[in-house]
Amino acid sequence: MGRLKLQSGIKSIEEEPEDCETTSSNKAALACMINSEIGAVLAVMRRNVRWGGRYVSGDDQLEHSLIQSLKALRKQIFSWQHPWHTINPAVYLQPFLDVIRSDETGAPITGVALSSVHKILTLDVIDLNTVNVEDAMHLVVDAVTSCRFEVTDPASEEVVLMKILQVLLACMKSKASIMLSNQHVCTIVNTCFRVVHQAGTKGELLQRIARHTMHELIRCIFSHLQNVNNTEGSLQQHGSSIKQLGVDSDYNFGGKQLENGNGSSEYDSQPSSASLASNAPSGLVTGMDENTVRAGNGKDAVPYDLHLMTEPYGVPCMVEIFHFLCSLLNVVEHMGMGARLNTLTFDEDVPLFALGLINSAIELGGPSICQHPRLLSLVQDELFRNLMQFGLSMSPLILSMVCSIVLNLYHHLRIELKLQLEAFFSCVILRLAQSRYGASYQQQEVAMEALVDFCRQRTFMLEMYANLDCDITCGNVFEELANLLSKSAFPVNCPLSSMHILALDGLIAVILGMAERISNGLVTMEPALVNLEEYTPFWMVKCDNYSDPDHWVPFVRRRKYIKRRLMIGADHFNRDPKKGLEFLQGTHLLPNQLDPQSVACFFRYTAGLDKNLVGDFLGNHDEFCVQVLHEFAGTFDFQDMNLDTALRLFLETFRLPGESQKIQRVLEAFSERYYEQSPQILANKDAALLLSYSLIMLNTDQHNVQVKKKMTEEDFIRNNRHINGGNDLPREFLSELYQSICKNEIRTTPEQGAGFPEMTPSRWIDLMHKSKKTAPFILSDSKPYLDHDMFAIMSGPTIAAISVVFDHAEHEEVYQTCINGFLAVAKISACHHLEDVLDDLVVSLCKFTTLLNPSSVEEPVLAFGDDTKARMATVTVFTIANGYGDFIRTGWRNILDCILKLHKLGLLPARVASDAADDLELSSSDPGHAKPLTNSLSSSSITPSVGTPRRSSGLMGRFSQLLSLDTEEPRSQPTEQQLAAHQRTLQTIQKCHIDSIFTESKFLQADSLLQLARALIWAAGRPHKGNNSSSPEDEDTAVFCLELLIAITLNNRDRIVLLWQGVYEHISSIVQSTVMPCALVEKAVFGLLRICQRLLPYKENLADELLRSLQLVLKLDARVADAYCEQITQEVGRLVKANATHIRSPMGWRTITSLLSITARHPEASEAGFDALLFVMSDGAHLLPANYVLCADAARQFAESRVGQADRSVRALDLMAGSVGCLARWAQETKGSLVESEALKMSQDIGEMWLRLVQGLRKVCLDQREEIRNHALLSLQTCLTGMNVDEIRLPISLWLQCFDLVIFILLDDLLEIAQGHSQKDYRNMEGTLVFALKLLSKVFLQLLHELSQLTTFCKLWLGVLGRMEKYMKVKVRGKKSEKLQELVPELLKNNLLVMKTKGVLVQRSALGGDSLWELTWLHVNNIVPTLQSQVFPDQDSEQSQPNHETVSAPNDVVALEDAHT
Repeated sequence: MGRLKLQSGIKSIEEEPEDCETTSSNKAALACMINSEIGAVLAVMRRNVRWGGRYVSGDDQLEHSLIQSLKALRKQIFSWQHPWHTINPAVYLQPFLDVIRSDETGAPITGVALSSVHKILTLDVIDLNTVNVEDAMHLVVDAVTSCRFEVTDPASEEVVLMKILQVLLACMKSKASIMLSNQHVCTIVNTCFRVVHQAGTKGELLQRIARHTMHELIRCIFSHLQNVNNTEGSLQQHGSSIKQLGVDSDYNFGGKQLENGNGSSEYDSQPSSASLASNAPSGLVTGMDENTVRAGNGKDAVPYDLHLMTEPYGVPCMVEIFHFLCSLLNVVEHMGMGARLNTLTFDEDVPLFALGLINSAIELGGPSICQHPRLLSLVQDELFRNLMQFGLSMSPLILSMVCSIVLNLYHHLRIELKLQLEAFFSCVILRLAQSRYGASYQQQEVAMEALVDFCRQRTFMLEMYANLDCDITCGNVFEELANLLSKSAFPVNCPLSSMHILALDGLIAVILGMAERISNGLVTMEPALVNLEEYTPFWMVKCDNYSDPDHWVPFVRRRKYIKRRLMIGADHFNRDPKKGLEFLQGTHLLPNQLDPQSVACFFRYTAGLDKNLVGDFLGNHDEFCVQVLHEFAGTFDFQDMNLDTALRLFLETFRLPGESQKIQRVLEAFSERYYEQSPQILANKDAALLLSYSLIMLNTDQHNVQVKKKMTEEDFIRNNRHINGGNDLPREFLSELYQSICKNEIRTTPEQGAGFPEMTPSRWIDLMHKSKKTAPFILSDSKPYLDHDMFAIMSGPTIAAISVVFDHAEHEEVYQTCINGFLAVAKISACHHLEDVLDDLVVSLCKFTTLLNPSSVEEPVLAFGDDTKARMATVTVFTIANGYGDFIRTGWRNILDCILKLHKLGLLPARVASDAADDLELSSSDPGHAKPLTNSLSSSSITPSVGTPRRSSGLMGRFSQLLSLDTEEPRSQPTEQQLAAHQRTLQTIQKCHIDSIFTESKFLQADSLLQLARALIWAAGRPHKGNNSSSPEDEDTAVFCLELLIAITLNNRDRIVLLWQGVYEHISSIVQSTVMPCALVEKAVFGLLRICQRLLPYKENLADELLRSLQLVLKLDARVADAYCEQITQEVGRLVKANATHIRSPMGWRTITSLLSITARHPEASEAGFDALLFVMSDGAHLLPANYVLCADAARQFAESRVGQADRSVRALDLMAGSVGCLARWAQETKGSLVESEALKMSQDIGEMWLRLVQGLRKVCLDQREEIRNHALLSLQTCLTGMNVDEIRLPISLWLQCFDLVIFILLDDLLEIAQGHSQKDYRNMEGTLVFALKLLSKVFLQLLHELSQLTTFCKLWLGVLGRMEKYMKVKVRGKKSEKLQELVPELLKNNLLVMKTKGVLVQRSALGGDSLWELTWLHVNNIVPTLQSQVFPDQDSEQSQPNHETVSAPNDVVALEDAHT
């Protein structure tokens, strides 16, 4: 027992060491302590004359028994040998308790005795190991609760009352308290309450202490509820037999109510003595005279038997106490408003006190209440009914306490209080939080605070939605609360008040809850669309498992869908009942063949129906309507209900029709149902019908102003004689009905939907009935199961409300709250794929950046730096753009507007528009067109630039320039404030990370990316025809947008297909509408080239598309093209060098070569163009069948071009000549690999290419420049007679074409030039002619064998002779050419000799007439008459011998020719 502990808390008991009980020193210490207490009591007694005088007064010198017993204890105390816990506590307590009970002792003596008992209890002298501990505890409680003493003065009386409270509390807190019986615990609470009650007339201090003690007792008792494990169990379970009572029985076990509001003890009327005897009237049962303790609330509750009440305490006393606390709330209605001395006004005081105690009980016993049906039913019915009533109290204190209790109940017991919570929110919170229902500002504030507290419970709104909004029999509480919050946050024509901020807090708490749930893992995001395929009775929809989300989520969604459809149906019904029912049949909510039950349930469970129409329908005489009426009555539960209550509930659901037959039908249906469920004292349903009629008439009589003479109670009873099967109904029954109707009218025209209903007693009874049948409460975990649906409902008003508050707010913390809300809304919209919501949010936020306002401020950069709200909004916009860009659609336009404004102000960091480091090399080297984008790509340099032009680059440059404001004065230094504002602006822009929107665009979803690109195109504006209509600023914007567009195109090369069409069209419109060089067209052209450069390696399937786009360059206006030609060519060159292997199609190459060909005649660009061509054609590196002809043609144009050195033309010719090697190589490859048909096709193609090549060379052979002309002839010779040509194996037919199209034409053209042009234009034509003639001869002889086999050989040969003849006669500079005079005979002779040797030219028989022989000599003789004799000296001698070999030759030739064709 050891240490003396002054704390009496339960905790301190447990820490007590047990082994020290044995030590003798402890024993001695306890004995001393008790001895000193005896001394104290005796000392006070001696001071009193009565007790002190007894020693000497005569009567046999005996002392008073009280003193004797104290002294006797003193004698024994030091002589006890046994351990202390084996000594019966009654021995050392009894003398003190006798003093307390005695009515002879005065207040001071009683007070000291009480203090002694208190000391013994708090020092843990008594614990559970002590013998007879149970009796001892009972003795103490009995003695203290029946304490008597003489009152000498008010102060000492208060001291005694206070000590009584102390001792009782110490009993409850001691270790041994669990030995107390249920009855004793009730007695303790009862006594304490009596002191509280009496203290009302005493001093303030006693009042406060009494109340405090009451609170402590309640806490102490209810904190043990969790330790009780069975329904009637006690805390101390030593196998005592406890009678189990029916769990479902009504658990009311309360005492009598305070009579006349007077709970004071006897001594109010007798000032001489005081007592706290248990016969004082009180709310708790205390007298144990009867064998059973009965419940006292009017219903026959199952009584607790005496045995149970004497068991160690547990649930029974808690039920008793809780019921008593609830009854204190009922008492308030009946209590008189007598004058009170206490400081608080009474109408607040008692309920506040009772509510405080109830709150304590629920805080401590909360979760365990569920396990004890009687306690639970007290909470569900009596407590909640009172809370609903006090919730509408004018006192903010009471309202606040009620809300606290409901919040506690929500936490601990919400699964048992579904409909009660709905009623509380509908009838109390929603009503009080709005001024239009007449609530005071204080009430509104308290209600709103309470609502916000609920919103801060993360699952509250989710559970309201799942359990109430998605239940067809409940209201849309979530929706109404969300609307209330968003409306209350709106400052309408008034400044922002704390109320607005409070509502905003609630709204944002709900939103943050949703955002938090997203982080806990996304469930299936897009809810599957609910579709009712076939009719199922909607009121029967059930869920298999209310605790498994896989079951309840689809079930709840389905129910909400049905509820929405029913509301739409109700709307249709109110306009036209027939159409309304048809609509519901169409949506499978009613069967195709209407049945009475389904229509009745539609009327019964659908909110918002016009009650007049429902009444008319139900009263109709049509047979179907009568069936519906009976089914409708069948949906009510009138079990154990008073007739007037049942009738009220029935008539609340529709308006009773006016015609008597209709009323008759309606009441018949009602009576039948009522009699079926609550016959009670009614003999038959006719009795119910007659009585119902009678009530309706009484109601009209009492509450209709036109009825002057009102029916009395006697009249009513007389009217209802003999209606109960010929007998009378009990008089008190009828009297009760009469009183009920008089006090409370039955409304036969119920209010239509609007407003929040009042909780009438009949509605409460109905709610209790419904709560037994309602679907179980769904507890949600922290996953976002229904957030998509909820957010869709509340997002619009929420964004609007946050925006309005943000707009009106002036404090940074309010800004921050709003910003948190905006970011949460963005997160939820993005994660639930609500793109429209996100767009709305972005639009709202962009307005607050102030960047979209027309700039009226003199210095926008500084204004922005000074505007915290604008800066916060800007950072938020870009945070959303970067974080949730995937789900932004039209919002990109607004975001871009902000970016463009920042760009115009020169506030963007340099890297925004650049997608990679290599962009810098793309700028023009022409000083006239150096990058015009300095300010869009400006770096944020911090040193002020001196003498900046108007479009200065860099932030500080712009800053210092604007500070000068274009005045003549010397420039002033910026002030510190300006520098600070500027610094803030810089930091804000840095936080925005604007560049990453574009650099990270590769991660954007396709739809969003497309919208971003469209927004850029839209923001750039349409290009203007001509150059005067667009301002420099517009052009700058267009350039900037184009840069960004190109940047995202390059960043999204994998998805180029998505963007390409739009980008191409945009660039195309710029190119085709620009007539003068400018930054925009430069950016467009080079951007296009860069896109092609970057994308060709990755997108071979798009190569044609990309290269075709380069044809735009060919459409440039001549002035523009000229300005940028060199740069364009360099870019094309780079493109070719990087991607030659990726360009496969003729079409692509056509674009490239046409671009290169154009440059051939451009002074600056030709070098770069030729360089690119050289890259492709050198050694045939990148020549392909696809580009061969095109490259040859381009090379020809370079050869013909007179721009640059002749050397380049020569190199171009070499490229052409060298390309034959490629043809030879391809011909070899073809032979080796392909199937026959393909090989044939390929060889034809090669032949065609060769022909085109030589035709190209033929054109260059006519060049004015001698060197080029001759080199071209040399190249042509290579192509006609070189080694490679043999490898190509060209068909003879192609050679014939070659003679016709190339060689002969070349000779003719050269001849024409030699004769027609002056020597000045064409130097040394003679040499060229010589060369050409030699070429002709060489080719002819090389092919003689093949050619001679052809039937057309003669014609060809005559062509050769004809050209020689012409050349023989040609006059250069007016006289014949000596060289040709020498050359022609020589070549001719050579040809004839070879022909002779080969046997081609022989004399035939004269049969052929005009034969080769004759024709040859005919021509030769014209040229050189002497040749025949030189070539055929023996012609005459051989003429007579027939030559058999040659006769057959023509046939061979024919055969060969056939084979060839």
